[in-house]
Amino acid sequence: MHNYHFAAYGAMFLGQYAPAIAAADELIETMPEDLLRIPSPPMADFFESYVSIRQHVLIRFGKWREIIAQDLPRDPDLYCNTVAMMHYAKGVAHAALGDVSAAEAEQGLFRAAAKRVPESRHLHNVPCVQLVAVAEEMLAGEIAYRRGQHDAAFARLRAAVALEDALPYDEPWGWMQPVRHALGALLLEQGRAAEAEKVYREDLGLGGALPRAQIHPDNLWALRGLLDCLDRRGETAEAKMIRQRLELAAARADLPVSVSCFCAGAPR
Repeated sequence: MHNYHFAAYGAMFLGQYAPAIAAADELIETMPEDLLRIPSPPMADFFESYVSIRQHVLIRFGKWREIIAQDLPRDPDLYCNTVAMMHYAKGVAHAALGDVSAAEAEQGLFRAAAKRVPESRHLHNVPCVQLVAVAEEMLAGEIAYRRGQHDAAFARLRAAVALEDALPYDEPWGWMQPVRHALGALLLEQGRAAEAEKVYREDLGLGGALPRAQIHPDNLWALRGLLDCLDRRGETAEAKMIRQRLELAAARADLPVSVSCFCAGAPR
């Protein structure tokens, strides 16, 4: 499971949807439900959370309609973390498509499901309740944004950033799309380019304030966002260097990446 997690995580940062979703699907196919039902030690506490990795892949690549069309697991207690993360993903998908009422309905289902996630459930060495807490702020931010409550949305997304930064160190991270990618994209969409630029610099490790574990040097998504910010303010010298790095990163992607998070821009 750990190896599949790595494969999906790496492919996501490279902008490679096909290998990312393949790794997530193979992970699920490899996970025997009988294993999860072993009560002592409770194997679900160690392995069920990996099933939810697929939701992170789908969100990363803006597969909104595929997310909404998914069926929930038949056993919501056994797959409690996965159910919570699926409701989170469906909420984000509805919000991205502009259906706020449906997003709010999923938010209610997410919050109910989150209460069923025990403190003993982990994704590798990270308690799932901490990952669910990030999802709570992310979803609230996405919904507030689609309501037009932009300041409230950005406050919730910044709260999600803080929770993500506070997660116990892990390789790879259990929260698989940096919250800064969504925050930067939505700030930029609202013309707040200076704030977005700061967010992207932090993510890339160019801000100087974050420890090594929290930065993602030369990642495709934040490079795309930073270049857009530089172009907005007419900066040319640094933009030329960032564009070269972006072209190198984009050459390995298997789909166009026009924004740092597909929650911004046109529906997919």
